[in-house]
Amino acid sequence: MSGSDELVTTEDAVAALTTELREGQMFGPAVQQGGTTLLPVVQVRRGGGVSGRRKNRSGGGGTIAKPVGAWAVTSDGAVWHPAVDVNRIVLGGQVALTAVAVALAVAFRRKR
Repeated sequence: MSGSDELVTTEDAVAALTTELREGQMFGPAVQQGGTTLLPVVQVRRGGGVSGRRKNRSGGGGTIAKPVGAWAVTSDGAVWHPAVDVNRIVLGGQVALTAVAVALAVAFRRKR
């Protein structure tokens, strides 16, 4: 058998996808249904800091995990499904609407 004729198992596909991830990304738990395995991918950011003077130092930190999409792995191959951030879309629409409202208010104010 040549390399292209070999069957790729789900485990092989997951291992190949894992090597393609960028730093700061990781998989969530795999979900299987029928012949499809769904592998969610999240982007992880960590931060922390220390503030205050020597005697009164305090610090803190946090981790944010944001979904970026999921891989659907079947016997036919792997397909990427990006996550849609509805909140970001709504915020963008609100900002655009506000900019239009301000521009119209300025335009009508000058006509007086």
